[in-house]
Amino acid sequence: MATKDITVRQAGERDLTELIRVAVPERSIRADLRAVSIVWRRELIRFRTDRLRAITSLVQPVLFLFVLGTGLSRLASRGLPAGVDFRTFIYPGVLAMSVLFTAIFSAASIVWDREFGFLREMLVAPVRRWAIVVGKCLGGATVATFQGLIFLALAGVAHVPYDPVLLLTLVAELLLLSFTLTAFGVMMAARIKQIQAFMALTQLFVLPLFFLSGALYPLNGLPAWLTVLTRVDPLTYVVDPMRHAVFAHLPFGQVLNRLSPGITWFGWPVPLGLSLALVAAMGLGMLGIAIAEFRKTE
Repeated sequence: MATKDITVRQAGERDLTELIRVAVPERSIRADLRAVSIVWRRELIRFRTDRLRAITSLVQPVLFLFVLGTGLSRLASRGLPAGVDFRTFIYPGVLAMSVLFTAIFSAASIVWDREFGFLREMLVAPVRRWAIVVGKCLGGATVATFQGLIFLALAGVAHVPYDPVLLLTLVAELLLLSFTLTAFGVMMAARIKQIQAFMALTQLFVLPLFFLSGALYPLNGLPAWLTVLTRVDPLTYVVDPMRHAVFAHLPFGQVLNRLSPGITWFGWPVPLGLSLALVAAMGLGMLGIAIAEFRKTE
């Protein structure tokens, strides 16, 4: 009798196993694009709920524009035309700075998710890993660009006109810069396991990127060693087109262009389109490296 009960129970378990099946969705482009959208929206939600992050990210650019710009105005006025504010000259560089910290530090959440195990849950999802990386880069770029839009509203304080063409040009350049910097941050965060190590590494790169970009000084007349460093800084190839766009909408723009004639390679002036293309190529290259690193992550 006991043997019969066991046989009946085993038969019932086999029938139940046949009825209950785990349905794992197949990987497809549609599922990958949906994953990109989810990761992108997650970044926006985190930024919206973290108001302190939005406020503190604007403190440093505001200090550079108002405190540093005002404090150095008398010293810099000797090399500027009469009636030109030093804050007008440094505004494009400080505008780029407003997205620099937000874009790179947005990748810190990858390290944070890895420490608490959430990243592992994302990696075992039935989607390709490139979708997670792309969604992260697009989310960080969107958040950083929005941060730049807030600072762009202060253009009038630096005597920069609110011209629609100028504003659209600056927004497009900010979006390109934000994407490249976010890809740079994600590339670094792909293999880092502790948030302290990531913050120390980013601090090592952030300030040199800003100061070597020519945001606070013209790129001409520099020593040879400093000229080389400014030319290998990706931020340089965005600050210069942004400055050119601002100067083109100012009545004394031609005079200011003499102070900052643009980027040159061994005396050859680099076209603005090529500068932006280089930034886009660097962003796509770092995105590819980040995707390759995530494929190795277990």
